[in-house]
Amino acid sequence: MSKKRATETKMNRSLTALAACAVVAASPAFAQAPGVLPPDTLPHDLSPWGMFMAADIVVKAVMIGLAAASVVTWTVALFKLIELAGAARAAAVSHGRIAAAGALAAAAGRLTGRRDPVARMLRAAGRELVAARPDLPGVPAQGVKERVASTLARIEAAAGRQLANGTGLLATIGATAPFVGLFGTVWGIMNAFVGISRAQTTNLAVVAPGIAEALLATALGLVAAIPAVIVYNLCARAIASHRAQLRDSGALIERLVSRELDHAMRRL
Repeated sequence: MSKKRATETKMNRSLTALAACAVVAASPAFAQAPGVLPPDTLPHDLSPWGMFMAADIVVKAVMIGLAAASVVTWTVALFKLIELAGAARAAAVSHGRIAAAGALAAAAGRLTGRRDPVARMLRAAGRELVAARPDLPGVPAQGVKERVASTLARIEAAAGRQLANGTGLLATIGATAPFVGLFGTVWGIMNAFVGISRAQTTNLAVVAPGIAEALLATALGLVAAIPAVIVYNLCARAIASHRAQLRDSGALIERLVSRELDHAMRRL
């Protein structure tokens, strides 16, 4: 009887051990292969919005700042391109009217009510000529021409400065946005490595979301910087062209002033 009881006890212990092994084998932790995460821990939403919502607060701040910079870029670009196109068109119209007039007084009549730089240049030249006319017998005409040229140059410079307002912001965004995005990338990758250390696994499913969020910051930096650089270059070329247009109009006005002075000196 004692041998029979000992045999039954051993069989009971063996069955208990087998049952325990079966329970352990059936558990998710045991069934999961090494280095493979459970499905509920894998990222489900890797869309840009999902990555933004899952990003670290620093990376979110970088993304929001870059998105705001992109909005500012397109806003400034729209207003500056409209302003430059309008200024070029107004200068061309005034230049054509002065050229068609052929005389300073007739040109002033054709530009009555206009406020573009070319019209202001013509009126300033007329004021200088009127102020110098009483002293013409005793004042060299060259001095009047120099004063007119100086006045026209100041009006041209002021018009160029006015058109350049806002382009410095485009240059700043174009120069700094990639580096701001790079900062967000570095921060996101650092957080990804911290996640690897905490999870104690090199599985790509752990690393990929953080790296994707970090690269999204770089992409936003380029989205903000590339249009800013392009629009800045367009504005710079347009401003240079407009100033050349104003110089041409100034030269035309100086020729009219010189002709008026010659006529006045002959009459005197």
